Amino acid sequence: MIGYLTQIIRAVAFVFIALLLCGVIFEFAGFSAPLMFQSIADGAFLSMRAWENSLRWGLPLFLTALGVVISFRCGFFNIGAQGQFYMGAIAATFVADGLNGQSAVLVVPLTFAAGILGGALWALWPGLLRVKSGTDEVITTLMGNFIAGLALIYVTSGPLKDPSGTGQAASSRPIGEAYRISEGNSLSPTIIVICVLVGVGMWVLVNRTAFGVLSSLAGRNPIMVVWQGARLSRLGLAGFVIGGALAGLAGTIEVLGPIGRLSSGMLPTHGFTAILIALVANLSVLATAVVAIFFGGLAAAGLYLPVLAGLPAAAIDIINAAIALFITARAWPKRLTGLLRRDAT
Repeated sequence: MIGYLTQIIRAVAFVFIALLLCGVIFEFAGFSAPLMFQSIADGAFLSMRAWENSLRWGLPLFLTALGVVISFRCGFFNIGAQGQFYMGAIAATFVADGLNGQSAVLVVPLTFAAGILGGALWALWPGLLRVKSGTDEVITTLMGNFIAGLALIYVTSGPLKDPSGTGQAASSRPIGEAYRISEGNSLSPTIIVICVLVGVGMWVLVNRTAFGVLSSLAGRNPIMVVWQGARLSRLGLAGFVIGGALAGLAGTIEVLGPIGRLSSGMLPTHGFTAILIALVANLSVLATAVVAIFFGGLAAAGLYLPVLAGLPAAAIDIINAAIALFITARAWPKRLTGLLRRDAT
């Protein structure tokens, strides 16, 4: 317990240092660091509807980050959450658009199933390459992000293109109102319930099942897992599939919920932020929920930065990058040491 609290305090300290560093950088660039912090606090937690906005951006991040947590706990570095998010959203849109006019009782469940399956299948092929031929999953999942991004541009400019669009940004036809799970670009009780149920399910999976125990062992000591009679390949594939399915679910929620359509510029950093959330949370399900809301607050604060501090909204990306720098610098030596030991043997 003490070690767990120490890890949490260390992660919070790194985030705090990253924020201070950004404040210094922006101060030297001619902006006001106190106004930056005030803008983040107001936009994320203190202003009217701030918590609603933080949850609106944080809950989809929570789902995708949970998938990253499962994959990483299994010892596989699946960094393809962005592509899996896109593929889930694409599959969901094809179903919702193709069945437009049918009963919502039929269309909505099929749309969710398609989105989850799309994300899972997009995670499956790099998983198979990893366990069958030893291909580096970091490279395949990273390349999968670019392929999925190009697929998104293709479908929003071709098969799913909205003929009434302005041409400024390619997008699909709007999802029918009967199939939407939230009104406009906002949160809804349906989305909250889905995220809570998935979060509870993943906590039980990680902490109360044999899969959770073995996956944690696989990430730390694969030889011990083999001694227990388990197959690392099955654990790894399960981690990939679950991670992709959760990212696809997040993409489906965005399509049926706040965004209401597929867009070529749809949340371009969503998956990468989810990876950062998982690392900050130290692969804990409960901590992932808290950290996801914090990063959702940062995303919501992006609307306040230009108004109160005169900073561009992209300043949030700089803050995220600074946090990633400190968190990965903390995590890198263990990974590097493991690789060096493996090469030495």
